[in-house]
Amino acid sequence: MVCLLNADTVLASTHQNDDCEAFDEIVARYKDGIFNYIWRMVSNRDDAEDLAQEVFVRAFASMKSFRRESNVRTWLYRIATNLCIDKYRRSSIEKQLITPLMQSADCNEDAKPLDVPDTTYDPERTYDRTELQAEVQRALSKLPDKLRSVIILYDIEGMSYEEIAETVSCPIGTVKSRIFNARAQLRKLLKPYIEG
Repeated sequence: MVCLLNADTVLASTHQNDDCEAFDEIVARYKDGIFNYIWRMVSNRDDAEDLAQEVFVRAFASMKSFRRESNVRTWLYRIATNLCIDKYRRSSIEKQLITPLMQSADCNEDAKPLDVPDTTYDPERTYDRTELQAEVQRALSKLPDKLRSVIILYDIEGMSYEEIAETVSCPIGTVKSRIFNARAQLRKLLKPYIEG
């Protein structure tokens, strides 16, 4: 990981000297991770694609001012987190202004969970896993943004406490507390599914 982060810093420096190919390499390294993170945050594939593209547009525009105090990975995830929070705020305002005609707990049925294909074909197991992923995604979408972002960054994206603290701009102790609270809320939300 250290080698990759050092390579990212070199790429960022190279891009700052007007080498667009260096930025293309950064996009290639992080586009899938950024998309998956955003998709889990917003629970809508189309929105996730738009926001992921916006992350790299903003990164490209502000790469000249990128300071090497943080690493490229946490900087990109910070941009993604801020865009997700802005999206949530905008949608909350829209919900207040427009009364929905129909609201369903399964409004995101068209969003397909991303899954690594299983080499052993077992329809029942595949169905159970897909159903569990959908339940986890529903539970994640019910968490407050602050809790959802840290649990996804830690448990799914594999970031360290330090990287998360830098990404969400809060102390490490707060990150640990939020992860603990997010897991507790997820257990509570998933309990009826697991016991049923």
